[in-house]
Amino acid sequence: MRCHYCDREAAFAVEKDRMKVGLCEQHLRERMRELADAQAFGALPDGLDSK
Repeated sequence: MRCHYCDREAAFAVEKDRMKVGLCEQHLRERMRELADAQAFGALPDGLDSK
């Protein structure tokens, strides 16, 4: 699986309603920083799984 934002190999994948999206480590870190800045972690489900 490839990263949703670039062509690198995905290190993590998120799946919801049978749709799966992958992220490389760099883009995962960037998205996590954005979420932390937006204080959106409270909206994340408890059962997050890595690839």
